[in-house]
Amino acid sequence: MITTVVFDLDDTLYDEIDFCRSGFQAGAEFIATLSDRHSPDDILATIWDCFITGDHGSTFDAALRRLGIPYDLNIIGKLVEIYRTHTPTLTLPAESRATLDALRGKYTLGLLTDGYLPTQRLKVQALGIEDYFAAIVYTEELGREFWKPSPRGFERLIELLNARPEQMAYIADNETKDFIAPNQLGMLTIQLLRPWRGCPALERKRQGQDGLAANTQPSPHPHAAPKLRIDKIGKLIDILAQS
Repeated sequence: MITTVVFDLDDTLYDEIDFCRSGFQAGAEFIATLSDRHSPDDILATIWDCFITGDHGSTFDAALRRLGIPYDLNIIGKLVEIYRTHTPTLTLPAESRATLDALRGKYTLGLLTDGYLPTQRLKVQALGIEDYFAAIVYTEELGREFWKPSPRGFERLIELLNARPEQMAYIADNETKDFIAPNQLGMLTIQLLRPWRGCPALERKRQGQDGLAANTQPSPHPHAAPKLRIDKIGKLIDILAQS
């Protein structure tokens, strides 16, 4: 019987693309202070176009070049810092909140998330979900070498929640890294096949032939596949009740 339910954060409880847009908005406002030739809205539109059509690792560089604004490594570093440390504008999807409300009280809930601090903390705070979880593990606090697929974050949650792996379920989106460790530990693993949204160009760039995000494509790792797959987070309620 499942007694403990652990959630991934990005692209599981909410669409991470919303954080990207929020971070780029904050960056656009900073860039507007470097030049009086462009409004923040125009700068954001340029950043977004570079993001959906180019290398995600050099979005700010590409946008500044396109805008004709001189920059150096210090400016790029400042923009990356703003992106990671801004207070994001995020809204928890209604279905995610309804699911958490339905599960709270019936199960012990936990959250496990990779990513830079304080970025992940700021996301959790902006979504207003801290109170749902008996424990939250930010793997960055353990050390970057313990980001998924490392088992350390899961082991830490087992300790904090005093849980047995065979009575735990883990819900996440990315088959490449999310399910390897919990599968090996004996948890019930459930993949949420969340479609990309936000703009047609980004969806075309990231979608597979099944219309789902690229990170939902099968992984060759022998322990990567989830035990179950769902296309709506609300379906967790019935699945867990039957497990």
